[in-house]
Amino acid sequence: MIFLKTEDEIEKMRAANLLVGRTLAEIAKIIKPGVTTKQMNKLANEYIRDNRGIPTFLGYPNPNGPDFPACICTSVNEQVVHGIPNDIPLHDGDIVSVDCGVLLDGYNGDSCYTFQVGEVCEEVKKLLRVTKEALYKGIEIATAGNRVGDIGWAVQQHCESNGYGVVREFVGHGIGKEMHEDPPIPNYGRRGGGKMLKNGLCIAIEPMITMGTHEIYLMPDKWTVITRDRKPAAHFEHTIAIHHGKPDILSSFKEIEMLEV
Repeated sequence: MIFLKTEDEIEKMRAANLLVGRTLAEIAKIIKPGVTTKQMNKLANEYIRDNRGIPTFLGYPNPNGPDFPACICTSVNEQVVHGIPNDIPLHDGDIVSVDCGVLLDGYNGDSCYTFQVGEVCEEVKKLLRVTKEALYKGIEIATAGNRVGDIGWAVQQHCESNGYGVVREFVGHGIGKEMHEDPPIPNYGRRGGGKMLKNGLCIAIEPMITMGTHEIYLMPDKWTVITRDRKPAAHFEHTIAIHHGKPDILSSFKEIEMLEV
């Protein structure tokens, strides 16, 4: 069932999503060679709780395995999504996608950013740039009266025209009181297909894009997903509301991008 949000609910979701953005920015401050993803997770957990939030991902149920053991997902290099924080130091030239979810005053925020660690090669920088561009192309077309398939089409066309793979098995989603609500938001599709976008709809758009094949593999931990050809993957995500007919980005990359200048 699709739940359309009121003006008050959208503002509560904005607050939750801005806390996610600030959390990602705090993580960005410590990312460098030698830092571990477990250190990043500790920082995120403390920051979220210090700001009255609850880490949504911690203990998230998995029907086929253990509950998720951390409050952020940290997916390094060929890891596409759901990487579990660990004690392995990051290396110069790595990339790490940090996906963060927060529950604040009964509503969820969700956002992801792929960070560069030290000096990253130009080929990988382009993957990150194109994936981030695709996110905004998907957002731009998310207006009232358009359809879910229009979002996927916009993302897919931009990424595949640059020679990249678009992951099929994992998609964006509706969001609100629950982290994952209807409708699913694929990063591929045809124009004019799928559910109609209406005012009050809140969704997470999250391109998961690979440098090579779109085929993926689930690791034995039953969470971490990697590219089958072991080539790098990028993941960017914003939560938006369809608000007064237009996309209203509730999450934020501004604090992160200020650090990158």
